[in-house]
Amino acid sequence: MADSGVRTDGNTLRLPGGVAVRFIRTLRLPETGTHPLPPGLGEFPARRVADFPDTVPEDWRARGGVMLPVYLREAMWLSFGGTAEPAALQVGVGKVCAVSGKPWSDRLSRDPQNYVVLPRQPWLDGINSGKGTVRQFVAVPLGLGATVEGQVTGEEVWGGVQLQSFPLNERELAKWREAERRRSERARAITLPPGGFGMPAMPMAAQAPARSAPASAPRMGLGVGGSMRQEVYADDRPLTSWAKEPAGRVFVHLVTPPEWRRITGEEPPPSPVDRAAYTRAGLPWFDYYDQDAEDLAPTDTLGTVQPVGDWLGDDHEPWQQPTPGQVQPLKDAHGKPVEDGDW
Repeated sequence: MADSGVRTDGNTLRLPGGVAVRFIRTLRLPETGTHPLPPGLGEFPARRVADFPDTVPEDWRARGGVMLPVYLREAMWLSFGGTAEPAALQVGVGKVCAVSGKPWSDRLSRDPQNYVVLPRQPWLDGINSGKGTVRQFVAVPLGLGATVEGQVTGEEVWGGVQLQSFPLNERELAKWREAERRRSERARAITLPPGGFGMPAMPMAAQAPARSAPASAPRMGLGVGGSMRQEVYADDRPLTSWAKEPAGRVFVHLVTPPEWRRITGEEPPPSPVDRAAYTRAGLPWFDYYDQDAEDLAPTDTLGTVQPVGDWLGDDHEPWQQPTPGQVQPLKDAHGKPVEDGDW
């Protein structure tokens, strides 16, 4: 089985070109209204499929990749903090592009754009579904038709999450590195006292907000939940700036907690935090605005995807609106290789 070019670093997936991706647990939003960004409640543990050849299903071994334990209707977001250099990252949900709504492709496209631009895009909480908004990623089992895959394609075959990275081409990457070197030198000259010496500042990784093998196993995919204010940024580079071929890709399997326990022998994380209790405690929600960025227009395909409650019934967990003071503005090591398979 081929090396996908992806490495695991703790719970972080590192794709070629300096791309870092973590899957973050979060509060599930109500399916009506538009809300601030929910907080990060810790990372999903990520394990390589290849480390459990005797307990994962055969089709998982064939696809390679990694796996995460998720609860029914648990919400997640993807953090790209720590990405070192510019990259175009495709994000698939059941091999449907979470940005364009088009089928999974081995090529970048701009009409419509089928990728997010890193590190400009700091995170992705859901599918691109409205002007300046996304619909939250929520885990649901395959077979109900509730996943984005099921609603867009009419069938549920793949499930999980797919990631594929494209670096800048050699010429553009050299230009970017030279510009970064000059910028760093200027910054150092400004901060050093006259005649003084100092160590160059080390770049800090952006942190997420303290944001026997069976023939088959229950499979999970991603549907959508509530809407939140978040831009999916348009690329301001020509498409020719990017490499024509992907540098690496990975299939991310979503595993039910009982299956996680059976496959890995590990206890899954505890069930998600009650969101009303979180809000009552006065803990923060987040708002992010970048006035210099252009937001991608939503596609008709993703704009019509319905929330998981239409399949699973009403959400009976109580909602408590955060107070204005709780909404905080946020702006203006090599591990083992992850095997790639047939998908």
